[in-house]
Amino acid sequence: MNDLLERLRSRGRGWRMTSQRRVVVETLMGEHVHLTADEVHARAARRLPEISRATVYSTLGELVLLGEVLEVSAQGRAKRYDPNAGHAHHHLVCSGCGLIRDVYPVGDPVAGLPDEQRFGFSVSAVEIVYRGLCPTCAPAPRPAPPSGPPTHR
Repeated sequence: MNDLLERLRSRGRGWRMTSQRRVVVETLMGEHVHLTADEVHARAARRLPEISRATVYSTLGELVLLGEVLEVSAQGRAKRYDPNAGHAHHHLVCSGCGLIRDVYPVGDPVAGLPDEQRFGFSVSAVEIVYRGLCPTCAPAPRPAPPSGPPTHR
């Protein structure tokens, strides 16, 4: 389970935890998936029927501005929200269905960028998105042709 709720509690009085905000935060927790704002609203409304779509959108926007939730774009699809902002990671995005999975880098991606390629920038964050097809969307592999000389009968 991600630690989003704990991170928000530790902010003290900087962010007031209303019942609506709590439901949005709890919706983002648990099984780690990257939900759209509409998916967050639908799940939150099951727990708190009076929650409005506008409240969900504004809460997600605040969480992104606070740096507690990442906004992930998947080319031409609705933005998705990732509560795993407390841990450095990248994303694998399926170009077919839009499925998003977290992947964890080996080493420091900032250190891997040589000074001469930084053009004087002071790099504070790195976002890497790997795009391809998930196993469900990828075409089935073709069977390998038989090896060896052809047999004639």
